[in-house]
Amino acid sequence: MRHHKLGIAVAVATLLVLAWIWPEGGEPPEGTLAATEPTASAAPAPETEGAGESGDTGDGASAADESPAETGAEPSTEAPATSQAPSSAPVPAPSAEPASNAYDGPLGTRNHTDSEAVALTFDDGPSPEWTPTVLSMLRERGIKATFCVIGAYAEAYPEIIADIVREGHTLCNHSWFHEFDLGKQSEDEIRANLQRTNDAITKAAPGAAIAYFRHPGGQWTDRAIAVAADMGMESLHWAVDPSDWDNATTESQIEDRVLDHTGPGAIVLLHDGASNQKDMCGALEKILDEFDRRGYAYTAL
Repeated sequence: MRHHKLGIAVAVATLLVLAWIWPEGGEPPEGTLAATEPTASAAPAPETEGAGESGDTGDGASAADESPAETGAEPSTEAPATSQAPSSAPVPAPSAEPASNAYDGPLGTRNHTDSEAVALTFDDGPSPEWTPTVLSMLRERGIKATFCVIGAYAEAYPEIIADIVREGHTLCNHSWFHEFDLGKQSEDEIRANLQRTNDAITKAAPGAAIAYFRHPGGQWTDRAIAVAADMGMESLHWAVDPSDWDNATTESQIEDRVLDHTGPGAIVLLHDGASNQKDMCGALEKILDEFDRRGYAYTAL
């Protein structure tokens, strides 16, 4: 018992001496994890470029639905009542993506241009209210873009499809009526849907090339990609998605998201259909101004 009490006394005395000689406020030994240094498992993940569009299986997803086809309505022209003021200054442009990353989208889909040029892509049109506005903005700056069109709208507004082709833009098949589950259907059903869309496009613009297919919502499947490839269409994803299709997204948010994440070689997803086009068009002017300042070139893919 005496030895036990003596051992305790020695331990207490040792602790008191260490407490007295340890430097107050000193740095922890090298390699010690400080409270402000997250571990690998706790570190916040960097925000990726392609996050946002509903159903995106590659770079992130949003719970909102981008499709105007859910209710069978015409493309919406409604815009939010208010928009936030533009941010004061854009962040420096991101660096260019390596050419080897051109097919770094979900399931190997294309999400970069394979060059320094930026590609602007516009989905869910044609819209009789907003597609002509977008075409005018691009025409004034001599920019060629890619329009991912819905077959039912191409059939309803063939004159706009003809205008897109006449002005030198690229066409992309975006399904007949924005069917999110298209890739889960049978091969025959997918083929029939894409062929019906191509037929509506070529009826509006005879001889027009349709080199690309973009799955609604980015909900890619190997089956849809394979059928599109068999029909001569490359599957086109994106690198930047500002969620401009969402009525809750403001003009300044669209602008900031595109400018923050677009570097040379990026494929940018925007919408001339769906909804919220007023804010998208307002942001597009500022985006193009900044892209001009950065010296970006454009490609229609």
